Amino acid sequence: MKNRVISIFMKALGAVVLGMGALLIIFTACAVWPTGPKPSVVAAKIQRNVVYGNAGEVKLKMDFYFPADAGGKARPVVMYVHGGGWRMGSKSMIAIIPGPAELLRRGYVVVAINYRLAPEYKFPAMLEDAKCAVRFLRAHAENFKLDPQRIGVMGDSAGGHLAALLGLTDSRAGFEGHCDWSNESSRVQAVVDLYGPSDFADGKTNFNKAAIALVKEAFGAKSANDSILKRASPVTYVSAQAPPFLILHGDRDGLVPLEQSAELNEKLKAAGVSSTFIVITNFSHGFTPFGLKSSPTSVELSKMVADFFDKNLR
Repeated sequence: MKNRVISIFMKALGAVVLGMGALLIIFTACAVWPTGPKPSVVAAKIQRNVVYGNAGEVKLKMDFYFPADAGGKARPVVMYVHGGGWRMGSKSMIAIIPGPAELLRRGYVVVAINYRLAPEYKFPAMLEDAKCAVRFLRAHAENFKLDPQRIGVMGDSAGGHLAALLGLTDSRAGFEGHCDWSNESSRVQAVVDLYGPSDFADGKTNFNKAAIALVKEAFGAKSANDSILKRASPVTYVSAQAPPFLILHGDRDGLVPLEQSAELNEKLKAAGVSSTFIVITNFSHGFTPFGLKSSPTSVELSKMVADFFDKNLR
């Protein structure tokens, strides 16, 4: 399996992200995998483009979606990290994934972040930004009426990869960066990973030109044996200290092989970590192909995501 993982994943991802295919996937997801009401419709209040940090001249921004007022009570918060092959996408993509609207109904504050993108900024820049965002939430918990001890994260595709790394790495991994809120912890208490890649490290993989180009742009890898591939792999950091995981992946995913999520789930369970792995039937990478019906449905998945956070953040 490992011998084919990067070749399959990077070949497909390279073709999609380097062209218009990525946009097509996003639009198709909206068209054929409806996720119900957008969080912007359900939220009682929205605060956009809050600057959570500065990376050189880049202002890092997040959007806050607030539920109905709880009379000053501190709320648990779930942070969304968008996908897009580490090269594209934005916090607005929160509108096309299952879960955020249901979380708002249940009283969570939901946050969506932007982060620096490749090829201008290579890994771990985007992970450093996500960690900075978590620190910002803790440092400003009182201002936004958040509970700093109840922070969850969810992400799709490349965002799932980053969400997994948020859950699995601490300061020893060297991804903390230079954040304004360095006195705060970047750890999260629960992770939802939607079809994110988990293992890039396999020196036996034969790279094609598109894969080599994308790896170089996103991770700065020089070859299939480059140490950055292991360093960027969530499976490298699995330990008994990891928070609970909910992993969702489609059985028709031609972009990120289903085996990627299966491997992460197996390693988490072997380490004694609570991990739930849901295979979505008839589901590709972020969308259900026309003429098919996926199961669980997006409505059912929204409930699963919210139930997971209820269990682990309440």
